[in-house]
Amino acid sequence: MNDRMPIVSFIDVTKTYETQEGPVHAVENITLDVKSGEYLAIVGPSGSGKTTLLNLAGSLDHPSSGTVLFRGQNLAELSRREMAALRRQEIGFVFQTWNLVKGLSALDNIRLPMAFARIPKQEQITRARKLLELVDLADREDHPPDQLSGGQQQRVAIARAIANKPRVLLADEPTGNLDEETAQTIINLLRQLNQTENVTVLCATHDLALASVADRSVQIVEGRLQQDG
Repeated sequence: MNDRMPIVSFIDVTKTYETQEGPVHAVENITLDVKSGEYLAIVGPSGSGKTTLLNLAGSLDHPSSGTVLFRGQNLAELSRREMAALRRQEIGFVFQTWNLVKGLSALDNIRLPMAFARIPKQEQITRARKLLELVDLADREDHPPDQLSGGQQQRVAIARAIANKPRVLLADEPTGNLDEETAQTIINLLRQLNQTENVTVLCATHDLALASVADRSVQIVEGRLQQDG
């Protein structure tokens, strides 16, 4: 596969939901390429279609029309098993709510995706500890989520998202529930991962500070792209 090919492509993509009031276009006629190794911010207000676009990129949802390509492969052509493998091996997800498993330590939360991928246990532990060092939480590996601050939980969630060395990290409002100082820590971490781990970052946000560190930002309003710059 040519690395210069866009890693994610949206080609005339529309996603429509049927409601009692009639059809609602969550995203409409979007064409957009995300380059391999790029940090792209999708900026827009709540309800603008940012999350829908991320879900389409991660094969968590399917377009009503148009095509979504991942490394040149049409996601609509993948079987359910192939899509699960793609999400497990190629894509990491970071959400506004951290979704950590309450009864597990930080270390074991990070190990989860590696366990699902059937990576040997000792290799899981070794990589999880390296990731805890990367997100500056090496001294918190035994702490469950309720003993971590919001920012620490988000850093654990990010470490978990890249545990299987994905090509693409999809981040949905990753600073939305954090104070300004903690949000800046997450902003710096995402940029660091993009630059040092060679992870393509696709981030949906209304946080202009987060968008400002991206290589490129696009604006989405009422499901339509307004700006690509």
